[in-house]
Amino acid sequence: MTFDELYEKAKSVIDPRRISEYAEAGGVGAAILAESGNVYTGVCIDTGSSMGFCAEHAAAAAMITAGESRILKVIAVGWDGHIMPPCGRCREFISQIHDENLNAEVMVAEGVTTTIRKLLPYDGRQ
Repeated sequence: MTFDELYEKAKSVIDPRRISEYAEAGGVGAAILAESGNVYTGVCIDTGSSMGFCAEHAAAAAMITAGESRILKVIAVGWDGHIMPPCGRCREFISQIHDENLNAEVMVAEGVTTTIRKLLPYDGRQ
């Protein structure tokens, strides 16, 4: 599966909305291509107390719920269509749920890909 296809899947789940007085959701969508070929998506949840989570976390949780943990590719897309690199928390989270995820490809900007390993150059596991 190409990053263009993953982009469309991530974009398809974006639906910015207020879900309560203290929380908003859906402003960022993410898509993960798992080793099996399955694609998992998720959206961000932002709360006033900073206890929400990123779209990549939501997609990874769906993947883990389905019994998978190895990621081949990941992309996050903002409400306006721009590609967003994973935050530090997402990078670390992805790297810890499967040892091979350090080699997962990540699109960090239009036409620019790298690996989780390169985004975490000094994590002590290299």
